[in-house]
Amino acid sequence: MEGAGGTKGGFGQFFVGLAMAVAGGYLLTSQVTVTSGFWGYFGANTFGLTLLPLVVGLGLLFFDGGSTLGWVLTVGGAIIIFVGILMNLRIYFQPTSLFNTIVMLILLAGGIGLVARSLKARE
Repeated sequence: MEGAGGTKGGFGQFFVGLAMAVAGGYLLTSQVTVTSGFWGYFGANTFGLTLLPLVVGLGLLFFDGGSTLGWVLTVGGAIIIFVGILMNLRIYFQPTSLFNTIVMLILLAGGIGLVARSLKARE
């Protein structure tokens, strides 16, 4: 009978490591606050301008579904909007005690280590 990942590693180590990594990841991400700021590429409040390629591309696709220009504008416009959203995110780590931070990091790193060790073939 083979273990985790088709190797001779242990199932127990894998699931304990997975539980530790999930718990550490959850605790760490629950201490993070994500906010956004003003949208602006070429100045303040230019979000409407970034919609222009998407809208034109969609119009071309409704007219002719095989339009290469329509697909390029639609995909390009969607990428511009997605990148704009990511560029305007602000991520803050909420204040917590040093002990809690160390516990979160040990759970996450230790869990990943146990999962990796369980997937390694043992002799």
